[in-house]
Amino acid sequence: MNGVNTRLRVGIAGGAGYTGGELLRLLLNHPAAQIVFIHSNSNAGKPVYAVHTDLLGDTDLCFSSTLSADIDVLFLCVGHGDARRLLEQQPIADSVKIVDLSQDFRLAAASSLGSRQFVYGLPELNREAIRAAHAIANPGCFATSIQLALLPLAAAGKLNGEVHISATTGSTGAGQSLSATSHFSWRNNNASVYKPFGHQHLNEISESLQSLGSPLTKADISFIPYRGDFTRGILSAVYTSTDMEADEAVSLYTDFYKEHPFTHVSPFNIDLKQVVNTNKCLLHVEKHDGRLLILSAIDNLLKGASGQAVQNMNLLFGLDECLGLRLKASAF
Repeated sequence: MNGVNTRLRVGIAGGAGYTGGELLRLLLNHPAAQIVFIHSNSNAGKPVYAVHTDLLGDTDLCFSSTLSADIDVLFLCVGHGDARRLLEQQPIADSVKIVDLSQDFRLAAASSLGSRQFVYGLPELNREAIRAAHAIANPGCFATSIQLALLPLAAAGKLNGEVHISATTGSTGAGQSLSATSHFSWRNNNASVYKPFGHQHLNEISESLQSLGSPLTKADISFIPYRGDFTRGILSAVYTSTDMEADEAVSLYTDFYKEHPFTHVSPFNIDLKQVVNTNKCLLHVEKHDGRLLILSAIDNLLKGASGQAVQNMNLLFGLDECLGLRLKASAF
């Protein structure tokens, strides 16, 4: 499929949450997509705009309690563990391609289900494998930001020592279900650390780096995640020892990403407003004495989730990788 004359028939399972809502917003305006159903057990029969109220006037679709078989691609926006259960309980035809946004199939040891093999869906790492795949495990949001900060070093054989990471995410990273740390009254004017050194995304990060020949294991990556007082975005500060000069490092990153349309190396310091509401990742590279600092900024719901899922859909079906994803940042 090289053009947009034939529209892809799309199904979304778990369409009531943040990632499902972002997929809807993207696919309703995607020139090659037609949404066939949006599944939600808890909202079946309701208009989509009753849950995603900003879509009033954009669609008259209603949530469904069933999954139609008459689709080309299925997005799974269900909770972790639920994607595998759904596919086991309701087999999907081999002809239907799948993009799973949970963590169920991201790791190599868990990447298959029956005859279906899931490819890890980070285009900057696996673009050609994604194009040939039938099922995609969409990366995690922290994992996307951090891997994009480290892939050029790993590919060049320059990632051999410990890596230190501090990264802050917005409240939407916790999902739509309320918890003590996602209430406005707790989150507002507040910040906190959670899952230090043990975040689940470390597993996929270390696997990707090792696939490029880096000797680093999960134990070599010191990752401190923070909850931030904002709704969207991830800003990661990553540093490691290096013998490269600053201009050599900048050239390494620029060359590595020159063929990737959404990842850009900035000559200036970066901030979240440059990437929120876009599918971009912005990187900034600095040398400080013997350490290389890489700053990485993404929107956790777009490049960190639903935007990257649409990017993967485009690759799966031979479409322009950027189709439906030329989005505008808020800027202010």
